[in-house]
Amino acid sequence: MEPLGPVLVLLLLPPLLLVPVALLARKRRGRRTPPLRLLVVAGSGGHTTEILRLLSCLSESYSPRHYVFAHSDKMSEAKIRSFEEKRADSQFTLDCIPRSREVRQSWISSVVTTLYSILHSLRLIYKRKPDLILCNGPGTCVPVCLSALLLGLLGMKRAIIVYVESICRVETLSLSGKILYYFSDHFLVQWPDLKDKYPKSVYLGRIV
Repeated sequence: MEPLGPVLVLLLLPPLLLVPVALLARKRRGRRTPPLRLLVVAGSGGHTTEILRLLSCLSESYSPRHYVFAHSDKMSEAKIRSFEEKRADSQFTLDCIPRSREVRQSWISSVVTTLYSILHSLRLIYKRKPDLILCNGPGTCVPVCLSALLLGLLGMKRAIIVYVESICRVETLSLSGKILYYFSDHFLVQWPDLKDKYPKSVYLGRIV
């Protein structure tokens, strides 16, 4: 009678080889997306309302959420606090920076105030180190995004910039949009006419 040892090895070898594969597949299925530090730029008027609607569709992987708004924008702060109180995974911070440009402010003085706002934004971006920056048009997003770009060029922290143009912009971009169109990683518009005028943009229909 031939020894059973080699026969048993041949019979057991395939199942044994499948065990590591099965464990690896199970591990991959149970693996969660690592959290992304999200920095959100809020703004007066309807900007904050729109951006919060967009945030309500995001998963808990986008956490913590760091909100930035202008010093004089008290309405946005109240809306953000109300929004976060309703979330089970509420992990957020609130930061203020000087407003880069007031309504009807002259262009010459706007250069000075924008530079001042960038100085504050640089310190903020360095402190929060966001993985992703989400904005939709308030003037505050310009110094914030430019600061993130500068720190990325210096090799400190590379943040992905996603700009979503406001639903109110049907035929032309906002001033912030016209600037950040050239610097954002992803530029989303909500009207087909804008997609025709700005080829780099992505049109997904109405998203807020």
